[in-house]
Amino acid sequence: MNWKCLSLTVAFAGMAAALPAKADQLDTIMSAKTLRCATFADVPPFASPDPKTREMAGFDVDLCGAIAKELGVKAEIKPVSVEARVPEVKLGRVDITVANLAYTLSRAEQIQFSDPYYLAKEMLIVPADDAGKTKADFAGQRIASTKGSTSEMSIKLNKSDPLTFQDTASAYLAVQQGKARGMVANTMTTTKFVNESKSKGKQMRMIEEPMLYQPIGIGMAKDQPALTAKINEILRKLDTSGEINKI
Repeated sequence: MNWKCLSLTVAFAGMAAALPAKADQLDTIMSAKTLRCATFADVPPFASPDPKTREMAGFDVDLCGAIAKELGVKAEIKPVSVEARVPEVKLGRVDITVANLAYTLSRAEQIQFSDPYYLAKEMLIVPADDAGKTKADFAGQRIASTKGSTSEMSIKLNKSDPLTFQDTASAYLAVQQGKARGMVANTMTTTKFVNESKSKGKQMRMIEEPMLYQPIGIGMAKDQPALTAKINEILRKLDTSGEINKI
């Protein structure tokens, strides 16, 4: 036996035992009295600048505020692009990502997901006079979406050709301008655009068959058991009280 190596091993083990345990992110949040939330930069109705106040507003902004309130801290909103939702929390630049973040295996390998707080659907909208009736009718066709989103993934799964943009407004404009046959986004966003199209621009309609079903959760850094448990506890409380539906 190499006693020198054994001695070094024992020494390192002693040093490790003397080091303080790594603090969970929840402790950091409570000490700073601030919950840093990544939200969309401009994807209504989830998060976008209010035209009047220029403050960030939307479902995800309000949900972040509700979670911060339950923690007894203030919410600090950090608008990010669609593709930055996972990296921002993975790199520790924010505490949680609240940005219509759908569970995927590739994302789960990088970050921790909370329990899902709602089941979303990716929906396809097209001009009202389009002859297509099911998502299969759009295989091989150019469809617009935001870059790096599950909307883009659903287009690829449908064997359609994704045309991607940084925000949903640009993707919608591409359809209005005839650059794409349709656009895929979550139900809330597509419903908003369909309603707006009744009085402005080319009228749109929604294909009834969802492109994809997806559970939506909150993203956190991995190996943060206390934070994960607390976020899940708060989500259950907000759901039971009806606060999430109210938001």
